[in-house]
Amino acid sequence: MKVMKSRWLGAMLSSVIAAAPSAWGQMHKVAKPQQVVRAVGVYEWTGDMAKPTASRLIPVSLFINGSLQDASVYMSQPVPFALETGNVYELEKAGISDGQIDLEFARKLQTADGDGGGWFGYGSFKPLAPIKKAPALRASKTLPVIVSSKDDSRPHFGKADGSAAPSSGTKDSGTKDSSASTKEDSGSSTADDSDRPTMIRRKPDADSSATTTTATTTSTTSASENNPEDDPDRPTLKRRTPAEAKKARDEAESSGTGAVESLNNDPDRPNLHYGRPAGSLTETELPKLVGMPANLHQMVAVSDAVDRDPHDFSRPWADGAERAAVLAKMEAMAQAKLAQYGGTPAPAAVPAATPKKTPVHGKVRHKAATAAAATPVVTLLDEQLKGYTLSYGGAATYIFMAHTAGTGAALRYVTVVAQADDLGELKPALQTVTDAAHLDRTPEMEFVDVVDADASNRASLLFELKAQSSRQFVLYRVIASEAQLIFAGGSIQ
Repeated sequence: MKVMKSRWLGAMLSSVIAAAPSAWGQMHKVAKPQQVVRAVGVYEWTGDMAKPTASRLIPVSLFINGSLQDASVYMSQPVPFALETGNVYELEKAGISDGQIDLEFARKLQTADGDGGGWFGYGSFKPLAPIKKAPALRASKTLPVIVSSKDDSRPHFGKADGSAAPSSGTKDSGTKDSSASTKEDSGSSTADDSDRPTMIRRKPDADSSATTTTATTTSTTSASENNPEDDPDRPTLKRRTPAEAKKARDEAESSGTGAVESLNNDPDRPNLHYGRPAGSLTETELPKLVGMPANLHQMVAVSDAVDRDPHDFSRPWADGAERAAVLAKMEAMAQAKLAQYGGTPAPAAVPAATPKKTPVHGKVRHKAATAAAATPVVTLLDEQLKGYTLSYGGAATYIFMAHTAGTGAALRYVTVVAQADDLGELKPALQTVTDAAHLDRTPEMEFVDVVDADASNRASLLFELKAQSSRQFVLYRVIASEAQLIFAGGSIQ
């Protein structure tokens, strides 16, 4: 019986010990993880950026609930979530804001045959607010003068009424009396001293505190029930400006405290305005962009309800020599890819210069000359080379684009993405070649910009895939000289 009892006590003790870490681990407060809702689009316009002749916003991706969704169809009721009126999109260049777009309305355009089309957003462009310059510092005409004083900066004791305390050597000090008093009152508290300063804490009124707490709770509950948009857990892309936030605070203060909420806070309350509200545009007043004009401009647009610190992903060149060296390596990769491209007649090529024959131990080296002559050098036009650092401390990443002369099958487009390894050598991560006659088989891959699609401070490459009569936007992530497709949007006619 004693053995059974000891085993039972041991089992109970071990179970308590095993459960203790989990119980103790829940004593600290666990912060709620941040809910990231972030939309990426492409803003297109013609004419001047500040006053475009026509413009549109194409939704691309939406990062919500930890995954990337197609922003052109996500939560279409019927307008997609990313194109709701009031959403603000920041126009970015390599992660740095260069203006914003306030969406006014969205429309789904249909093609002539009624198939495809896609959703587009339309809004007004707002440039960045100018940075206010601090006032210039000027020397004061009146110089400060240091005046000495008799104050030795030593602390002095005084009584509660402001009079100075008697010194220890005066007759009023009462040394004998104080000694006797000390002996008699050694067990009593010094708090009985009438001249001792005291601090009194005011006691809150229990009734008023309870009333205020009850009214605040009732008002908060009523507001959250009547206006579901105030739910902090509700995903949204809308952002309040400082002026709007101040207006909301003023309205909340003017409503006062109590169980009855101010009617001004009712979201369904009708409003009467004199004239048109500032900044609003109608569908007829905002020119829409149609088709693919030749003078089309593009920029990445990002919408996020949270103000985040900017992250510059651009990589400036150290000097002209560095850019020339990288350009030569990227051109060599593009030439090699063009030489491997088959299936259509090759464009006119300029053969490489045949190197001179060099005797080696009485023999002539012909192998190198034959290899050099076998690789044609194609003239590349409209070359574009850009460099980025996709993450903090990451390797340099370069994007090269060009095309050849000619038309139809002779016109070829080449895109090369390369990343530097630990030794600084460039390794190709993504290479593609196509021609104008086979875009439906292999679309042209045109680089738009880098973008942080999930607010992780790591940029992805945003490309547009151009076919004969459709287009599509995709996101690639490049790590260790390997490109991975992380998102592909729907086809746009």
